[in-house]
Amino acid sequence: MSVELQETPNIHAARARGVPVTRRVLAAALIAAAACGAHAQAGKPLKPVKIALGTQVVNVTYPWLTLPIALGYWKEEGYDVQIVTVAGSLQGIQQMVAGGVEFAQLNSTGLIQANTENNLAVRALMGTGSIDWGLGVLAGGPIKSVADLKGKKIGIFSLGTGGMPLLKGYLRSNGIDPDKDVQIIATGAGAPALEALRSDRVQGLMFWGSALTGFQNAGTALNVMFDPAWRALPDFTFGTMQKTIDADPAMVEAIARGAAKATLFAQTNPECTLKIHWKNFPSTKPTGADEATLVKQDLALLKTQLATMQAAHEMHGGKLIGAMDPAAYGRMQAFMHKEGLIKKTVAPTSLLIDKPGFTEAINRFDRDAVIAAAKSCNGL
Repeated sequence: MSVELQETPNIHAARARGVPVTRRVLAAALIAAAACGAHAQAGKPLKPVKIALGTQVVNVTYPWLTLPIALGYWKEEGYDVQIVTVAGSLQGIQQMVAGGVEFAQLNSTGLIQANTENNLAVRALMGTGSIDWGLGVLAGGPIKSVADLKGKKIGIFSLGTGGMPLLKGYLRSNGIDPDKDVQIIATGAGAPALEALRSDRVQGLMFWGSALTGFQNAGTALNVMFDPAWRALPDFTFGTMQKTIDADPAMVEAIARGAAKATLFAQTNPECTLKIHWKNFPSTKPTGADEATLVKQDLALLKTQLATMQAAHEMHGGKLIGAMDPAAYGRMQAFMHKEGLIKKTVAPTSLLIDKPGFTEAINRFDRDAVIAAAKSCNGL
């Protein structure tokens, strides 16, 4: 089976930590290979499915997409799933429109812009995260509040990233003109961004949750400031095109169900989830420290992501895995419209899959068996 790779920077750099390109290529190749070969069903061909994921490194922070491959959830449903790394939500949507992939992991901004600005029928299938961005400053340093950043420099991955409107709105609400009172600088992700903070080239870093955890894993204590309202806004969303839903609704349901099962497994036992990830995708295991330190650091990244997933679960009702509250996407759309990111709005319900009973269907699996397997972690 061919492996498709897109080695371009992700608009949110989704959890990249400076892993060499050769390791990134190998990681994606292993993930593709794991979906077939050892897990192939004898005598019954699996239907190929591709999922676009905007990241440089498919590390442990995507358990709803990697665990179904490692544990054979999608194979059991009859599908050979391949993860295709792309540059972000926009490229994932482009790949879906062109027919190169069936699904994409999206940021809510990309989902909403596709519908409102480009009239593309992109549909959310599962809510998988809330806005977990924050503004990190050195713990014990001179910056004690947002107001202290007036006249300072703030680093961010990219000036075009979804964190920019969040940052600007946060500054304005605290009496700072983001266009005059501060200088916002693109630092990239990982080590370059952290070094900019350590060397005082910037006095704050605006990044997503696991990136901030990564900075602290590297030995830099941070105080993280954020607008509490962000935590009531959806971010990571698993999506597809309406044409895919119409053409193969059973496949859409099966893929989402595998992601839901994996979500429950990961939430039940993060330590086992890390063990499985390293075993099945060994090239994604970090290096440069002793085993105990590597476990502690990757587990911290995973738990940060799981907290974001749990926050989204509660925001969307706290009952069914992957459930989506239209009102939450309405709040995100209203924020984007206020910040000038979109020129018009649509009915929030039109952003979501319109299939009665869909969320109930993807939660229709043996929860007790999944929980038991996660708790025992035997032979995994």
